[in-house]
Amino acid sequence: MSRTLFLASESPRRASLVKLLGVKRISIRPANLHEVMDAALTPSENVERLAQHKARKVAQELLGESGVVLGADTTVWIVGQMLEKPVDAQDAERMLLELSGATHTVYTGIALYDIETKREFSFVEATDVTFRELSINEIREYISTGSPMDKAGAYGIQEDFGAVFVSRIDGDYYNVVGLPLCSLYVALRSFAQDLFEQNPRLSKAGEGGG
Repeated sequence: MSRTLFLASESPRRASLVKLLGVKRISIRPANLHEVMDAALTPSENVERLAQHKARKVAQELLGESGVVLGADTTVWIVGQMLEKPVDAQDAERMLLELSGATHTVYTGIALYDIETKREFSFVEATDVTFRELSINEIREYISTGSPMDKAGAYGIQEDFGAVFVSRIDGDYYNVVGLPLCSLYVALRSFAQDLFEQNPRLSKAGEGGG
């Protein structure tokens, strides 16, 4: 029987993305971890460290279960500073003004933790995103919807008005949404093949003929 992939996140965007991976059994188990960035570390090091902490915390809570915990953390980096989730509307406005007409990088750390074997694997995906010039009115209209308040960098791109701010993406689009699907799929296939249900049609297609 396929084991379970436990997603250590309460993000609805990540929950919808993880369902695209083809994993048979998925369970949402938020880490409930206070996220604190370490100013002494690079953005890449920070998101990988936090993703690992989330995966390990949930794995500890699931001792006795069968499966793999997926931890993830995302931050936005521009001109030497990290943009996390805004604390209020004023902070969101500041962030969006910084992003306007500029290119920033979205870093997502991914950590996998096998509950039974305690094996771990982690990596970081980076995607460059360029914004067009934004007017103060459209920034404030967007903030008034409340949408930016739970997003790193104060914007969303999937099913969100923030998508119209983006003029260019270099890298994995889904990394900006919340999970780098291509890299994550390859990693999961290598790390825990038994999370996936074998497709009998693919098996038959791979059988050689006499």
